[in-house]
Amino acid sequence: MDLNQLLAGRSITEAAIEGAKWLAIADGVLLLATVLAFVLGWGWRFRLVGATAFTLVLVAGLLGFGVSLRERPRVEGAIAYKLVYDTGATQAAIAVPAEIDRDQLVATLKQAAIDLYSPGRVGGKPVLTIRARSMSHPEEGVSQLKYLGQIERSLTVREDPNPKIQVF
Repeated sequence: MDLNQLLAGRSITEAAIEGAKWLAIADGVLLLATVLAFVLGWGWRFRLVGATAFTLVLVAGLLGFGVSLRERPRVEGAIAYKLVYDTGATQAAIAVPAEIDRDQLVATLKQAAIDLYSPGRVGGKPVLTIRARSMSHPEEGVSQLKYLGQIERSLTVREDPNPKIQVF
């Protein structure tokens, strides 16, 4: 059994939240058994308290995991890039192959804008600028850096509907 069969077409977020629901139900049953154990004076009632508390911790952890895990969308046509510079604030640079075409460049810039977005970025202006560059070697021992394009996206909106894209 692989992960796809286990998830049955659901995302990891959906599976974690559903698992938290089932654990919460089990915790409710354990809580009822614990109350019953105290009313009837069973000798192992304190073990039920521990099991109930531990299950509650598992519910909280799984729910937190499911809520915090957000799968980023993929932009069709984007190619793999390498992050070469990131201030952690408002500027970043990615490296792409020199033979990239215009459509791939635009899609890759959009993908980088999605991947590098974080509401925790702080800077002078609320805009993240990502530049795409390539490196060429015209002769032995000489490297030339060439900027191919850039994208500017808002840091105040999670899904910026109209980022500014420039291809140089």
